[in-house]
Amino acid sequence: MPAILIVYVNCDEEVTEIQNIFAKCKKSSPEFDGCVKRALNKVRHYFKKGIPEYGIAPFDPHYAKEVRQQRSIFGMGYTLTLLDTYERGWSNSTVTKYKTDWANERIIYSQYFPEKWLEGDYEFKGDALFLGVARSGHWNLTLRDYSQTTRIKRNGAGLDVHVEIDHIGDMEIHVGNLLRGRSVMERVLDGIINSTWKPGFAVIRPLINDLVSTAFTDIMTNSFKSFPLDNFIKD
Repeated sequence: MPAILIVYVNCDEEVTEIQNIFAKCKKSSPEFDGCVKRALNKVRHYFKKGIPEYGIAPFDPHYAKEVRQQRSIFGMGYTLTLLDTYERGWSNSTVTKYKTDWANERIIYSQYFPEKWLEGDYEFKGDALFLGVARSGHWNLTLRDYSQTTRIKRNGAGLDVHVEIDHIGDMEIHVGNLLRGRSVMERVLDGIINSTWKPGFAVIRPLINDLVSTAFTDIMTNSFKSFPLDNFIKD
């Protein structure tokens, strides 16, 4: 019983702490956006443990069971399915800009990550020159000196989230089984990809945008759609 009481006391203290952090942010104040930006940066330590009292699960790392992308690039149609994907780095990020668009029920904010890590398994099915290509394996991606802008808009009972990459200082990507287990050639190809990723970034960029947008839509929809915002931010 004492242990249960301690848990409840800690939960109450955490909710009170969050309320105190956001208490100064008044919707009617011209400083509202700047206040929210500072508040968000003060609650980053909750990204790893969530706020169970309000249904907010931990999302550093964020886990996605399945993320599917279907695209056509240079006449090649493909389906890329990412499975059991983990995304890390949220608690080390910093919100650099924040703007509320009250008229359109939308918020826009920019975020900087010293590093963001993603990893999981993949299944790829493509059609190049009428030749079927199918691959599966493990992959991981590291983004360094990375920044993004996120737009969140209410859509009925849910939320639409769109993420755009602003800047990547460096990137490292490893995709297993690209050449059906030919380890020597795969290491050579891996080195080529990672040493020449900048010229091909125009192709990679929309894929990363889609991946992060899908992941963050999942985070926001599952954890924040029923969040009692009025308990924390007053008029």
